[in-house]
Amino acid sequence: MIDQKTHKQYGLWPSPITPQEIGQGLDFSDVAWNDDGTLVWRERRSDRGLLIVQPPVGDAFRALNNTFSVSGGVGYGGGSFTVGDGCAYFVEKASKRIYAQPLGAGSPRPITPEFGAAAAPRVSPDGEHLLFIHTYENEDTLAVVDTEGEHWPRKLASGADFYMHPRWGPDGQHAAWVSWNHPNMPWDGTTLELATLTRTPGDLPALKTVTTIAGDETTSIFQPEFSPDGRYLAYVSDQSGWWQLYLYDLQSKEHRQLTDIPAEHGKPAWVQGMRTYSFGVNGEKLYFIRNQKGIATLWEIEIASGQEQQLPLEEEYTWFEQIAVSPQGGEIALLASGGRAPKRVIVYQPGEESTVLRRSTAENLSPEAYSTPQPLSWSSLDGETTHGLYYPPQNAEFTAEGPPPLVVLVHGGPTGQRVASYNPKVQFFTSRGYAVLQPNYRGSAGYGRDYRDALKGKWGIFDVADTVSGARYLAEEGLADTERMVVMGGSAGGFTVLIALEKHPGVFRAGISMYGVANHFTLAADTHKFEKRYLDSLLGPLPEAAEVYRERSPIFAADKIQDAMAIFQGEDDKVVPKDQSEAIVEALKRNGIPHEYHLYPGEGHGFRKSETLEHFYKSVDDFLREYVIFA
Repeated sequence: MIDQKTHKQYGLWPSPITPQEIGQGLDFSDVAWNDDGTLVWRERRSDRGLLIVQPPVGDAFRALNNTFSVSGGVGYGGGSFTVGDGCAYFVEKASKRIYAQPLGAGSPRPITPEFGAAAAPRVSPDGEHLLFIHTYENEDTLAVVDTEGEHWPRKLASGADFYMHPRWGPDGQHAAWVSWNHPNMPWDGTTLELATLTRTPGDLPALKTVTTIAGDETTSIFQPEFSPDGRYLAYVSDQSGWWQLYLYDLQSKEHRQLTDIPAEHGKPAWVQGMRTYSFGVNGEKLYFIRNQKGIATLWEIEIASGQEQQLPLEEEYTWFEQIAVSPQGGEIALLASGGRAPKRVIVYQPGEESTVLRRSTAENLSPEAYSTPQPLSWSSLDGETTHGLYYPPQNAEFTAEGPPPLVVLVHGGPTGQRVASYNPKVQFFTSRGYAVLQPNYRGSAGYGRDYRDALKGKWGIFDVADTVSGARYLAEEGLADTERMVVMGGSAGGFTVLIALEKHPGVFRAGISMYGVANHFTLAADTHKFEKRYLDSLLGPLPEAAEVYRERSPIFAADKIQDAMAIFQGEDDKVVPKDQSEAIVEALKRNGIPHEYHLYPGEGHGFRKSETLEHFYKSVDDFLREYVIFA
C-alpha cells in the first residue's frame, strides 16, 4: 500500500529537525594527515573545539585531549592546528598560545609564550620548527618558533597589515606566504611572497631573501603550496577574472595556468587555513575542488600534461571543503555534505567508494526528510541578472496546497556565498513547510571577479534589490506566498534585512536580524582590524563618503520600519557590538512596531553554544507562527 502524506497548513508541519537536534549537532572545520597516515580533524561541540585522532589501522578514533578548546586566535579564527612528525600543534582558545601534543601518548605543552594570538601553524619538514601567524597590539607578523618551545619566537616578516597561508618548502630552506594591506580585503588584492631562509644550528631560521612572485593591489592570491619534490609552488589567482590554479616553476621562474574555465578554484579568505586543493603524494597530480554556481565537484589534474578529469564521488555530495591528501597511500580526506547529506568527515581513494569516518548528526532521518537545493537566476529590480539557491518545502509525512510561505536567508560578508552544502537552518524551515531562498546577490563570491566586485560602492543597494527581486520572482512563479514572505540574515545579511524593511515596507511580513549592522559610522570605528577598512570599498572612505554612510546606515531610517521584527545579538560581539542592535530595538519600541529582542551572554559574532542555538531556533519558530503563519 502506498503511504499518503497528511495535508497540514504550511509552517505548521511537525518536524524531526528540532532545535535540540541542531543545538547538539557537531560541526567540522578542518582535517590533516600525519606522516604515518593518522588523520586528525577538528570538531566543534557547542562552543568547544576538539581535535579527534583516527589512527591509520586498528583503533577507533578518540579525542586528543578533553582539556583544551582548540581555536585559531587571529581575525575570525581558522588555522587552528597542524600535524607532523607524530605531533599535533594547536592553538588553545583561552590563551591563544600554540601547544604541542604527541598523537600517541603524551600531554600537551605550550611552545609559544602567553602574549598576543597565534594561528595557522605549519611544521617544518624536519619537525624542528613551526611557521605561524601572530598578532599582538594590532600588529600581524609571520613568525617562527622551535617545536620544543625553548626559544622565544622570531619575527620572520612584518610591515604588512595581514599575513596568511604560511608554507615550508620541502627542503626547509624556502617558505611562502600571502600578505596584504589596508584598505584591501584578501579577495581584493594580495601578494604571494617567496623567501629563502638561513639555518644556523641551535638557532631559529631567519630570512635571507624575499621576492614577490604573484599578485598586486588588484589581484587576489589564495593558498600557496609547494610540490613534494620542491620544483613548483602552486597557488590560486583571480587575475583572469576567476580564481584559477597556477604553477610557479622555482627553477625557470615561469608561471603556468592550470585551469581555465568560468568556475572558482579558490574562495574568500575570511579565516586562516582555508584550502581548495592539494598535491598528490609524488607531486605528479593536483586534486582540487571546483565551485560552479554553488555546487562543488572534485577533480584531478596531471601536472605534466594538464589533463584534468572529475572524480566520481557519491552524488549525494554537492559541497566539499578542506581537501587533504595522505602522504602515505594518497587517500583524500574531505569535509563533505549535500542538500540531503549532513556534514561528514570522509576519506576517498580515487577509483573506490568513499568512507565516512564521522557524522555531524545521528542521520536517523530518511533522505525524504530533506529539501534539495535548486540553483536559479532572475532579473533584479534594475534588470541585471542575479543568482541564488531555492529549496522547496519538504517533509516525508506532510504536504499542503498552494504557494508556501517563504524565508529569504541573506548571507553575511557581504563577500560570502550560499552553496549547496547541508544547512541545518534551511532544513529547519523547509521541514516545517516553508520554502527557502538563499540569494547570492551581486557582490557574492562564486561567480567571478566582476560579479564579486559589483557591490563596491553599492552595498545597501544591489544586495537589497537582488534580495527583494528574488522574493518577488518566486511569488510570481507560484513558488512562494506573496503575503507570507520573511527576510532573515546575520551580520552583513542583517544589514540587508534592515534596509530591505526600510526601503520596501510590506514586501515581507516580517524580518529577522542576527547581529545586523545598523550604523556604519560606529562600525568603522569599533570593528576589529580585519574589517577596519572594508567599508572603504563597500561605501567609500571617510570622511569623503560621510553622506553615503548616513544614507545607508539603517539606524538613521529605522522609523520607516513597519513590519514585525525579531532581533538576536551576542553580548560579547566585537565585530558588530550590541549597541547596533539595541539602537534598532529602541526605534521599534518608540514606534510601536511588534518586535522581540534576544541578547545572549557569552556569545560573540555568531552563536556557538548548544543552549543558545536551541533557544534561538525555538524563538524563531514561535515568532514566525505569531507574525507570519497566524497573522
